Amino acid sequence: MSDSEKKEVWEWIKSVLVAVILALVIRAFLVEVFLVQGQSMLPTLHDRERLIVSKVQYYFRQPLPGEIVVFKATADRDFIKRVIAVAGDEVRIELEGVYVNGELIEEPYVLERAREPFGPVVIPDGSVFVMGDNRNNSMDSRHPSVGLVSLNQLKGKAMVVFWPLENIRIIQHR
Repeated sequence: MSDSEKKEVWEWIKSVLVAVILALVIRAFLVEVFLVQGQSMLPTLHDRERLIVSKVQYYFRQPLPGEIVVFKATADRDFIKRVIAVAGDEVRIELEGVYVNGELIEEPYVLERAREPFGPVVIPDGSVFVMGDNRNNSMDSRHPSVGLVSLNQLKGKAMVVFWPLENIRIIQHR
């Protein structure tokens, strides 16, 4: 192999290494791809859609009610749900809807209202209360296996659906 061929191979190796390092940094600190699995976020998000999740917002602020977040539910499973209440809020669920701090919240994104009452519960510091938009087909903060979500469990805010191509859209938050 000639010196010029060795230099070209070395340049290719450096380019690939830089690309891999950049991809790892971007994935670790800025954005991540998430696959929706199941029906819990219908009608907002559909099974098998792929999303871009931004990690940046929650470096600077806590999540807001209405935002759709991805969080670490178990050691090997992430969930996607909507933030309903934040630290200091009281949540109560009745047949007519969800009450936060005694007020019925407007939820045009919900597939159907929850069939079972819940609460009241006051959200402690460092946690959020989350629910799926498909209330009767969602494991969320109402279920003991999920419970309140610690801010440390949050992976990011859902921003864009990019797959399938015919469903590309910016995700609307309340």
